[in-house]
Amino acid sequence: MLKTKSLPPDIVAIVRDKSTEYPFTGEYTDFGQPGTYLCRQCGLALFRSKTKFHSGCGWPSFDEEIENAVIQKTDADGRRTEILCARCDAHLGHVFQGEGFTVKNTRHCVNSLSLDYVPDLQVLDTEEAIFAAGCFWGVEFYLKKCPGVLKTEVGYTGGSKLEPTYEEICSGNTGHYEAIRVLYDPKIITFTELTKYFFEIHDPSQEDGQGPDIGHQYLSVIFYYTDEQKKCAEQLIVSLEQNGFAVATKVLPVSVFWRAETYHQDYYQKNGKKPYCHYYVKRF
Repeated sequence: MLKTKSLPPDIVAIVRDKSTEYPFTGEYTDFGQPGTYLCRQCGLALFRSKTKFHSGCGWPSFDEEIENAVIQKTDADGRRTEILCARCDAHLGHVFQGEGFTVKNTRHCVNSLSLDYVPDLQVLDTEEAIFAAGCFWGVEFYLKKCPGVLKTEVGYTGGSKLEPTYEEICSGNTGHYEAIRVLYDPKIITFTELTKYFFEIHDPSQEDGQGPDIGHQYLSVIFYYTDEQKKCAEQLIVSLEQNGFAVATKVLPVSVFWRAETYHQDYYQKNGKKPYCHYYVKRF
């Protein structure tokens, strides 16, 4: 699944335009948790945490890739060797040999912005969904509990302003929705199953927001990457309506997803609280 349409400009600059992020600024430069690093553009597993090491270069370093996940190409100037995702050709960085950092004598120097980290040691491929269902704190609280969900990230999408802030989207003038980006393992959970759960953790019949949160930014929306996702969402809405449920949920194509401020990520987990306007109701 190519996710180019949802990528913000700083990530596009790396994965498509082959730019390089500034050293010592990347999220994963000094990150050391066990798990797997995925291609940010297509979700393919690229590196395991056991191959990551600290090189002091200012970028995440790996001495081995997952088999057949990364390809190498000589730069146009013939001086360096570029590394790319083997499936989607996303630019990752460069590979260097003979530096002696590890016994494998190899350093894949990778831009953090070209990666997604998930705390799973076995995953080989992932897919992505983007939903909106009111305050993204509550949506994330429930979706993180869903088996097969590997990563969640709250943010803003659907609007016109570049790099919106929470205060700006709360004004209701930017056209953004509070949304959540969900990475999941399709071998464990399907898009259909995930979307059914989405419909069961909020009130899809509410037309003006969610619970006491009223406004455009709190509306219920399914954002689709593919025709298959769109068809699935529409079929589930028809199924709910046939069973007597009113559904106000919109089905829209994905657009740029802007990651929300750090304090919004995993908000309830960090603050020891529970959602005030989201709850589970079985509808399927």
